[in-house]
Amino acid sequence: MTLEIFNYLIWGMTIMAVVVFVSLYFVNAGYGQFRTKQWGWSLNNKIAWVLMEAPVFIVMLSIWLKADAKWHVPELILFCMFQLHYFQRSFIFPFLITGKSRMPIAIMLMGIIFNVINGVMQGGGLFWYSNPDFALGASYLTHWNFVIGAILFVAGLLINWHSDYVIRHLRKPGDTNHYLPQRGMYKYVTSANYLGELMEWVGFAIACNTLVAWVFPIWTAANLVPRAHAIHKRYRQEFGDDAVGKRKRVIPFLY
Repeated sequence: MTLEIFNYLIWGMTIMAVVVFVSLYFVNAGYGQFRTKQWGWSLNNKIAWVLMEAPVFIVMLSIWLKADAKWHVPELILFCMFQLHYFQRSFIFPFLITGKSRMPIAIMLMGIIFNVINGVMQGGGLFWYSNPDFALGASYLTHWNFVIGAILFVAGLLINWHSDYVIRHLRKPGDTNHYLPQRGMYKYVTSANYLGELMEWVGFAIACNTLVAWVFPIWTAANLVPRAHAIHKRYRQEFGDDAVGKRKRVIPFLY
């Protein structure tokens, strides 16, 4: 892929993220608690999550295997950070899901398309058109942006994993009631799992310090912030304003 085409891809995906962000304030993506029959055919949630998330792991892995700089320290560390998230999301998280929920095939296919494109962009940003400072080798890991970005990424990863754990353990086997999550970062926001994921990819972008890396948190925000708003609204309707209290949607104390 030429640099010109790569740059067109970056800007095209950024513009698309803005469109998605606005649209999702009017239409709820039909998975999880917002799935309806209007979204059409659906798959078992476990299978759908694997099929949707695994492609980005595979695309990034294939780019790394063919890269000349595959063992170069900055690229390798950032590659491993990215793959750690997607290994868990593709091959561990789906099999921890409880219940018999389903995902619309349309949502899954849109997720696959985005993940393949994002894998190409992020892999390209690490191994094709990377940050010139990566040439510094291991000393790049002492730069302020990498240190701050890596800390933010790890903190977000742990918040994301813990928040998913809290959600999975809201109900005992056989219980079908709905509960308001209260533990961990759910004390501050109603979508703590989304907060964690946002932190991860902002941290990754800071650590990479490239334009293409910032496309990912922009897309993450475009997808998750409107959904966090919809979840917050539903919680207030279902449990009442007093139960939700002063908790924000996805960013503590702000939104």
